[in-house]
This record gives sequence, C-alpha cells and structure tokens, in this order.
Amino acid sequence: MITRFAPSPTGPLHLGHAFAAILAHDMARAAGGRFLLRIEDIDRARAKPQWEAQLLDDLRWLGITWDGPVLRQSDRLPLYRDALERLWQRGLVYSCTCSRRDIEQAASAPQEGAPLGPDGIVYPGSCRDKGRPCPGQALPETALRLRMDLAATETGFEETGPAHRGWHEIRPETMIRAVGDVVLARREMGTSYHLSVVLDDAAQGVTHVTRGEDLFEATCIHVTLQRLLGLPVPVYHHHGLIRDDAGKRLAKRDNARALAKYRAEGASPADIRRLIGL
Repeated sequence: MITRFAPSPTGPLHLGHAFAAILAHDMARAAGGRFLLRIEDIDRARAKPQWEAQLLDDLRWLGITWDGPVLRQSDRLPLYRDALERLWQRGLVYSCTCSRRDIEQAASAPQEGAPLGPDGIVYPGSCRDKGRPCPGQALPETALRLRMDLAATETGFEETGPAHRGWHEIRPETMIRAVGDVVLARREMGTSYHLSVVLDDAAQGVTHVTRGEDLFEATCIHVTLQRLLGLPVPVYHHHGLIRDDAGKRLAKRDNARALAKYRAEGASPADIRRLIGL
C-alpha cells in the first residue's frame, strides 16, 4: 500500500489537515506500506515558502514521517504541459476564453436550474467549436477544457470510505450531462488540480488515495483522465471532514483551529489525535 498527503502551502495546517495526514500515514504504516508527501504549489500567487516550512514542521511534530523526497508540483510543470499537448493533438481539449460571468450568463443563474457538477455550473460549451485545435496548431496559452463528449468512457473505481464503500460505475452519458467539459489548465497556472493530481499520483505510484469526502464527486473526473492517459486507477478512500461547532468544514482562514495555535497553547500530538477522533 502506498498513500500520500498532498497539502497546499497557502496557509496554516488545521485539525482537518491533521486528520487527513494521520489517517493516510497510519493506513500505510499498518499495512507495511509507504507514505509519501507532496506539496501542491501550482497556485504560485498564494503558495508561500513560510507556509511550506510551517506545514513540514507541524507534520514532524505530529510524529508523521514520509518515505523518499518531497514531490513539489512546481517542479513538474513541463510534465503537465506535455500531457496537455498530447490531449490537444488528439483533439480532446480545446481553448476556452470564457470568464466566470460568461459561463453564468450562458448557463443561466443557478437558482433558475442550471446544472451543477463537481466544479460548479456545468460548462455550457460556448467555446467547444471555436476553440478546437487545427492540425499542427501549437498549444495555446489559454484555459483548456476537456471535451467530455469524446473523453468519457464506461469505467469505474473502488471506494473504501465509510460513506460510499463499494464499486462505483462511471457512465459516459452521466459525465457529459452532470460533469461537462472541465478545465484541465488555467491560463495563469498552466495546469489544474484535476490534471496534476492524476499525473502526480501515477508518478508516485500511489495505490490508495485518501482524502476528504468533499472530493468524492471529483473522482469520476480523475478516473476518466486516468483511463484517457493510460494511468493506473488507485483505490479511493474518502473520509469524513472535521467541522467547526456550527457544522462548517474547516478552512485555512479558520486560524482558531490551526495546529500552530494548539502547539503554542501546550497541546501534545496525542491531544490532537484525541481531538480529531483518532
């Protein structure tokens, strides 16, 4: 078993991160496997060295050790572009110049019934025909979307998380209707979470992806990309989220739950485990 923890260095680690990291770490260690660490720093405007240093220190304080070197997405941008180039030449992605406002106007407002998918409003396809590649055309420096009508295939994945345990089938018609043409590269980043996560998991040999249940719906996108790119499909384990007293899931702006604050107040790693139910 190979698991991983993949935080973004855009703020302090909180109790939710501790839960995710400890769960992935303990699963791998209990199985005699490997636990890997990846830094998801493709958002160069928000990723900061001081946050990376803090999260590494917090993980070590929790008693979490990882195998091998830390993988950083910022070192892998040429590999993401290579994958996009291959999809572009196959006619599976197209250039999109729509703004968020353009999409909302084309799809109609959500309260009026516009379909919602894992990425929000299902893209109405405004650029699908005008953004298609011509033979030999270079990869454009714009946002790039996946043509789900050409990419979707009959597939599925195994889920071991408590809320969705079992085999989940992925049907092309559902992907086209309920997910739509998702963004695989943003102009300012050169990639997207969906593309980078599947390439990185494959590169690191991850066999079991553990992550929050808020990402369960996105798994159909990732499995579709894995099949499209000839990558292995790992087992998925979506766990529950740590929430605040009002039932809202924790975010990095919730500094009251930051691990650094608990450490400053004298908490021990064992105290953190008790707080998060582990």
